[in-house]
Amino acid sequence: MDPNGQETFPGGVLPVVVIGNGPSGICMSYLLSGYMPYLSPEGTHPNAVLQAKLEQNPHLSLLEQDLEYLCEGLEGRSSNPVAVLFDSLLLPDSDFGLDCPSPLLWRYQPEQATPHLVLGRGLPGGAWHAMEGSMLTLSLARWMELPGLKLKDWVRDKRSSRNVRNDRATPAEVASYYQSYVTQMDLQKNFISGTMVTSLCRVPRKEGGAPVWMVQGLQRLSEPGEETECPFSLRAENVVLATGTHDVPARLGVDGEDLPFVHYSFWEMESALMKGNLDRNSDPVLVVGAGLTAADTILVAHHHSVNVYHAFRRSVSDPDLIFNQLPKVLYPEYHKVHQMMTQQQCWRGMPVTHPENAPLPFSGSYPGYVSFPKHHVVAFKPDKKCVLEDAEGRQTILQVSMALVLIGAYPNLSFLPDDGQHLGLSPQDPISCRRNPLEVNPYTYESVREPGLYVMGPLVGENFVRFLKGGALAIASDLARRRRSAEQSTDGDKECAHITPACDS
Repeated sequence: MDPNGQETFPGGVLPVVVIGNGPSGICMSYLLSGYMPYLSPEGTHPNAVLQAKLEQNPHLSLLEQDLEYLCEGLEGRSSNPVAVLFDSLLLPDSDFGLDCPSPLLWRYQPEQATPHLVLGRGLPGGAWHAMEGSMLTLSLARWMELPGLKLKDWVRDKRSSRNVRNDRATPAEVASYYQSYVTQMDLQKNFISGTMVTSLCRVPRKEGGAPVWMVQGLQRLSEPGEETECPFSLRAENVVLATGTHDVPARLGVDGEDLPFVHYSFWEMESALMKGNLDRNSDPVLVVGAGLTAADTILVAHHHSVNVYHAFRRSVSDPDLIFNQLPKVLYPEYHKVHQMMTQQQCWRGMPVTHPENAPLPFSGSYPGYVSFPKHHVVAFKPDKKCVLEDAEGRQTILQVSMALVLIGAYPNLSFLPDDGQHLGLSPQDPISCRRNPLEVNPYTYESVREPGLYVMGPLVGENFVRFLKGGALAIASDLARRRRSAEQSTDGDKECAHITPACDS
């Protein structure tokens, strides 16, 4: 599909352009395509107050109701109220380990659809296609699914005869599910892959009136024997940012970060393992960070008998450490990593001042692993040595085969002026999905500083698929409200045109 060919709308202006084709953009497209959620006649929600509110207007879809009213009194594991509402309706009492049926009924009403395009660099599914491998997702399978197609059933049909503990899928299965979802829901006509947005700005409308958004970029086209990049431009009344967070890896800001043995992706280690450049006889791998990606890296290294040094700034008992927030029953492998971090600490009877002269022993309950809590990297050296420093200023020098710095990532908003910094909660600081997300109206997800610019997913702090769907509901609801208002205004103008002015007496 050629984005430059979208001239079938008044003045060549699209109602909506979505930037990003991961689960956020896919769910957004689903709601904009005319799939409308209603309270099912047989539907019952375990929250009696919410059930009573829904029964007040059973003939109206959620997109036509007062979301702020429905959100009142609800609590959940998201700071965004509409995210809590929609999650509660799609997965009632899911936080208690229950698999209650949703009280929602989805009706396809194409007359309610809003024309739109979804732009993405790769296949629908976004960053999930880069997460190949056999690791399990953090979330339960039903938490990863999108409305209208149960991931659990879809995965069961695709698997041969494998039973996954706790009903969790692999990233490869999730990526395939999202791509298949777009096809099964007949959304593919709205998706343009191979596109990179390079500029987003306001421009005057050709025919006059309020300014519109100009979306410019490059589209990668593949022809036999060659690939070309062609520029494109789109004009849109509204733009939805759904770009995710995995674009720009966070860096440490220390000497030697650009040395060839320092990497910022788990997949670099997987590649080294596949090529035979890393094995049990190699010097240890240094893993920097204490998030889930770091944990996955440690698990894979442990599985391949590769020795690991693990450095992180927090204490193992820090309540903000993600491992201290995950239920042990649901996430046994991450609990195992936390046990390793706790039981195999470097100072437990081990020399730490000059380990290059006295190598750290890889023994104990988890041979091949040593953790360095409350340590930070001071420098990387060309001879593949890494200098760590603890809270007391004591330094440790480690000989490594490769270093993996896995401390998070920043979104790539280079297509916005100043990388979108003016849109954040703290406009003087760079955008960070954890520390400085974009500031939006909590019930519409519209930017508080740029009318007509909507934001969802990790850019507003939603890093779990189960909660990013609330952003799609809020945005679709606000766009539907504006459309109804415009239609009523047009009808009113038509009525006024037929009124004969009264004569002066």
